[in-house]
Amino acid sequence: MFNLQGSVRFFVFDPKDSSVIYAASVGLWRSVNGGATWNLIDPDPAHVTAMRQTSDDADISLVTASPHGIVTSLAVDPENSKTLYAARQQAGAHSVVESHDWGKSWQNLATLPGPALRVAVDPHSPVMNRTLYALGSGFVSVREHGQWFERSLPAGVKSLASSSAGLSLGFSPQGVAILYAAGPSGLFTSGDGGATWTKSDLPGTGATVRAVAASPKDPRIAYVSYKNLQDGFFTKTTSLGVARTSDQGKTWDLVWKEASQPAANIHEAWMSPFFGPGNPESPLDIAVSEEDPNLVYTTDYGRVLRTSDGGKNWRAVYSTRRDDGTFASRGLENTTNYGVHFDPFDPRRMFISYTDIGPFRSENGGESWIPSKDGIPAKWRNTTYWIVFDPAVRGRMWAATSGQHDLPEPKTWRKKSPSVWEGGICISEDGGKTWRPSGTGMPPAATTHIVLDPKSPPDARVLYVSAMGQGVYKSTDGGKTWTLKNTGISGKELFAYRVTLDAEGTLYLIVARRSTIGTFGDDEDGALYRSADGAEHWTRITVPSGVNGPRGLTVDPTNPKRLYLAAWGRNLPHQSEGGGAYVSEDGGKTWKASWTRDQHVYDVTIDPKHPEVVYAAGYESSIWRSADRGKTWKRIPGFNFKWINRVILDPQNEDLIYITTFGGGVWHGPAVGDPSATDEIATPVAAHGTLLSRR
Repeated sequence: MFNLQGSVRFFVFDPKDSSVIYAASVGLWRSVNGGATWNLIDPDPAHVTAMRQTSDDADISLVTASPHGIVTSLAVDPENSKTLYAARQQAGAHSVVESHDWGKSWQNLATLPGPALRVAVDPHSPVMNRTLYALGSGFVSVREHGQWFERSLPAGVKSLASSSAGLSLGFSPQGVAILYAAGPSGLFTSGDGGATWTKSDLPGTGATVRAVAASPKDPRIAYVSYKNLQDGFFTKTTSLGVARTSDQGKTWDLVWKEASQPAANIHEAWMSPFFGPGNPESPLDIAVSEEDPNLVYTTDYGRVLRTSDGGKNWRAVYSTRRDDGTFASRGLENTTNYGVHFDPFDPRRMFISYTDIGPFRSENGGESWIPSKDGIPAKWRNTTYWIVFDPAVRGRMWAATSGQHDLPEPKTWRKKSPSVWEGGICISEDGGKTWRPSGTGMPPAATTHIVLDPKSPPDARVLYVSAMGQGVYKSTDGGKTWTLKNTGISGKELFAYRVTLDAEGTLYLIVARRSTIGTFGDDEDGALYRSADGAEHWTRITVPSGVNGPRGLTVDPTNPKRLYLAAWGRNLPHQSEGGGAYVSEDGGKTWKASWTRDQHVYDVTIDPKHPEVVYAAGYESSIWRSADRGKTWKRIPGFNFKWINRVILDPQNEDLIYITTFGGGVWHGPAVGDPSATDEIATPVAAHGTLLSRR
């Protein structure tokens, strides 16, 4: 993986030089070495003055000396790689522009009626007077013989303004442009460059078409993804999958068809076998090889699948299925996870607590994995936020589960009250192979963290749980019964998010904030609490000045007075503020900013064997490491993902760490990073860790 400061919207490959790639994220990037390093080409780096955070999710925009737009689509001339054609959106205006110097300078060609999602060059047109196509929301703009013509997409496909997956075209050997458009009203084809359209129907009824892709060099061949397709006369079966045409949409073959069970020609790894075909759903996007119309890739809500025989067989690319039913990752991950957990009695047994797919277990030290959700109530299975083991009883463990994912992200609670969230604590006595709901006294709740007091007796374990929307629960009998312990904690629908227990028995509670608009000093602020009497009473601790989004708290195991606070910045119009990592040397009475160049720090981790070594998990740039208790920090080289949850120390090797991420899987590698690695961003002003704009 590599990180270009934001989600990549599209890639374009140079047809003459396979090492040259273009990528669009916060700007337009160009790589000349196969993606190893990237240079910003639009906007002009010389005009970039800073980077600025633009949302509560640490999104970034580039600040320029003069207004600049974004490139919504790009095409490289098939014969002259120096010539680029792009669709640009700026200040509400849309245009087609061209460059004859690899994007260093641009000239305007035409005004468009809206954002163009695909730009294409007719390879059969004269090199000095190219025929161009720009497809967008409701329109097809065509330049032929130097003149521009406006044509319309069929009614019902105008809702594709944010996605290019429903638009595709190719040029036949005779130079005819064949277009496909998919939308809520169905699938349409055009054999005359978009001048006229014909509706194309899949076998069956009721299908919702999602993405379409034509072979670039033989566009009579195309693939379309679908769902909700019904067939049968008396008993209607609803299916999803992919259909293929070889006659420009006159007829379609359902080359991928699934209902409640995986299809025999889908050679999967783990998503549909373990969770059913409805979990990843039908493809969100499709790509057909430039050279071979039988070579196709699809992406969906978790997988990449590939066919090399025109859809007769589809094989997983994202993971590998093993003969014993487990699977191993190939590195193509988009899972979200919070912790890596190790069985104290069996170093080969590991767990990952995941969003959307619950807990997974490995019995071979992480070489391969399998879901570990048997017995967890169906409404609680979506997310496991944390797991703890009994240090004295083999096989006994507890998991904090919830039907509500991605907490405490604002999208999870803006439109849904915590009072309806499902979840709770589950217990296992067989090392996570099976689970059961734990105890009474705790109503259904989105439990996000659990800690165990190791000094409590094995037959009466003391457990503390944070429950979003409710508060802190305590059990003194290993989870058989629970009692709410909120004395001293103020506020309604307490967003109790994480609990920390230090070596002396002092508890700390992180209450996540509810504000997402940058307000400060009101009842939507997050908070930090401490209890010195086993959660019977809580006292509020003053957080650092300007901070209202505490996200994690870590206590130095050698000095309980030294606290590290991870904080989420407030999203203000000019910049995020009040985030980063902070240190207290006096138990939270006073605080000092330790690292604020990353304004969204999810958590701080201390190496227990070397407490001077501290890690800060940044949502903006990467993992930051300090070897002097937070006085100075360095970015770990070689780790190239953006949205980080936390660092987990490898108990088997102190030179290695695990890194959990929001959407990038779990990473494992050297604690100090790879000294030979270089930053994938070669443009200094846009590199990771660059000081962001304050005004």
